[in-house]
Amino acid sequence: MAQPSPYPPDFLADLTAIVGEDGLRQGEQLAGIDPGVHRDNLEARLMTRPATTCEVARLLALCSAARIGVVPQGGRTGLAGGAVTRPGQLIISLERMNRIEAVNAGARTATVEAGVTLERLEEALAPHGLVAGIDLGARSSATIGGMVATNAGGIEAFRYGTMRDRVLGLEVALPSGMVLEELARVRKDNAGLPLRQLFIGSEGTLGIVTRAVLALAPEAGPRQTILVLVPHLDAAVSVMRAVEARPETILTAAELMSGNHLALTARSLGITQVASASPTGFGLLLAVAGRGGRPAAEALEDALVAASEAGLITDALVPKNAAEERDLWRIREDWAVDRVRPGGLWYDVSVPIDALADYLSALETRIRQHDAGLEMYVVGHLADGNIHVTINASRPITERYAEIAPLIYEGLRAGGGSFSAEHGIGIEKRASLESWVGPTGISLMQAVKAVFDPAGIMNPGKVLHATGAETDWPDAAGSWQAGL
Repeated sequence: MAQPSPYPPDFLADLTAIVGEDGLRQGEQLAGIDPGVHRDNLEARLMTRPATTCEVARLLALCSAARIGVVPQGGRTGLAGGAVTRPGQLIISLERMNRIEAVNAGARTATVEAGVTLERLEEALAPHGLVAGIDLGARSSATIGGMVATNAGGIEAFRYGTMRDRVLGLEVALPSGMVLEELARVRKDNAGLPLRQLFIGSEGTLGIVTRAVLALAPEAGPRQTILVLVPHLDAAVSVMRAVEARPETILTAAELMSGNHLALTARSLGITQVASASPTGFGLLLAVAGRGGRPAAEALEDALVAASEAGLITDALVPKNAAEERDLWRIREDWAVDRVRPGGLWYDVSVPIDALADYLSALETRIRQHDAGLEMYVVGHLADGNIHVTINASRPITERYAEIAPLIYEGLRAGGGSFSAEHGIGIEKRASLESWVGPTGISLMQAVKAVFDPAGIMNPGKVLHATGAETDWPDAAGSWQAGL
């Protein structure tokens, strides 16, 4: 017997009237679509693909009237479950809204639709000698709309800030069917409350970002990449600061890896020259551009010679060609730990750099004392203190997320850090968010959501527990890892 439709009568016909036959996918038509990081991202089995902001707004008005939950999706690369769906909901994919409307080289701004990928934007900016000022491992699939919605950070946040700092203007479709348009192309804009800021990092719970104006930055120039091995974290910080301090160098990346991550990933990828890295130290992947006409390689060499003489570096690997340089970045951006030891737990924290060494040392001790069978792997963005900690064991431990989380978060608040740095809350970290911000913070967040989304249709149950028409998600017990 056929199952009854979870949607109201004529709902599919109404969707088709808005987006057309080509803008609707359902059932088996979704079989060829990559679900992305989480297997349940396409569980709703009903997707619309609007081509304009007007269509997005009409879809939201329809779903508000019908009390149908809406889950916006970009590249489906989010790691906290913010794009997961369930039957009876509607996926709104922004993939067709992928136009780069304008690159204004003189003003250093770009106006793009939400479905543009970061990689495609960077390709369009390259002829102008400009960059978006943000970079991620998932650059080929992460979309600008999704990056705004999660306030993405990434490799260059220490130089240019997160997406909140890159966004000058936004256009947002609201559940009411109205459209908020704040598309200024200037940094100084004090025209009342900056409503656009509410949508940056809101993870699709208030509305759907449809267009963005981004601030651009000049390309730093040819870069030199080098992997240095250091005996301890304080040495890594000292090396990074020494490179930063030299007037002839521009530090463009400082990526940290624990020795066990470095060795395991290099072995998995068959990169033999790195596979023997010490599991007790750290690897620091540096990228540097030259300043004032000085070649990047020369500037970096001078900085590292002094660090080596001070005993801060135990070894260094300078790539001889582009292929070897790509291999070094593959080690940083590939997550082989999850292949070798699947079912681990990941945590995404920020720690002030001056407190980072003590934090990681104390954390390692806490983990070992809690369960000697657990292993801790670390990667992260050293220059802004954003660290991704993964806990693995000889068997999957996804059910132990809530058990391990207090060990990870201990000391963060007192030290001025954050339990959630750049990957958002989704469904995975809702309980942690409630503990972190307390009743007053949660109450205010719920009040803001009620203003924009009184029916509770927008990405229901993400970030905050559902309060509208939709039933809630259970608190997540595990985590999903890809492209940290």
